[in-house]
Amino acid sequence: MTRRTTHVAALALAASLLAAGCSSSGEDGEGGVLAPKDPKAAAMAAAQTYMQAVKRQDWKTACPLESQGYLRGSVEQCIASRTDGGPSPSPSGSGPEPAGAGQFKASDAVEVAAVGKHPAGLGVLVAQTETEPGKPTETERVALRLVEEGGSWKVDQRERVRAKDMAREPDMPSLVRALITAGGE
Repeated sequence: MTRRTTHVAALALAASLLAAGCSSSGEDGEGGVLAPKDPKAAAMAAAQTYMQAVKRQDWKTACPLESQGYLRGSVEQCIASRTDGGPSPSPSGSGPEPAGAGQFKASDAVEVAAVGKHPAGLGVLVAQTETEPGKPTETERVALRLVEEGGSWKVDQRERVRAKDMAREPDMPSLVRALITAGGE
C-alpha cells in the first residue's frame, strides 16, 4: 500500500469508529453507558440523575445512586422502604408534572473535605426551577456530597438550600462547602 492509501484507510477506520459510537473520551459505566473520565463531570451527572429520580419518586433509580453510608441498608431495602409495591406516584405527588418544570441543573463540582461520618468527595449544587401559570416561579436547590464508590459517584449527603443560605453565601462553591460541612454529623 502507498502512504496515501494507508492514510485514507486510517481516516476511514477512525470515521467508522466515531460513527459506531466508539470513543476514547469515556469508559464503560454501569449499564454499559459511557461515563466521562472527568470525575467532576461524572459527579455532576450522577447528582442530576439522582435528584430527577428523587423528584419523580423513582426509587429504583435513586437508591442505587446512594452510598453505603447513606443507604443504611441494601438497595433493595431502600426501594422497599420508600414504595408500597404499587405504581410510582407522580413527580409532585398530586398529578402530572407542572408545565414549567425543568430538569435539575448541576453547578460545577467542588472538592469537599471529610467531616463527621462523611468521607471527602465532591459537592454539587443542583437546582430546578418551576413556573406554573398564575403562581410565582419557584426554584428548588439541594447541595449534595458525592463520593466515589465501586467505580461510580454516589450521593453520601443531601442538604436543602434555603433562600437565607443563598443570601449568606452567594458564591456557589462556598455555599456548597458550608452546607456540606455543617451537616457533617
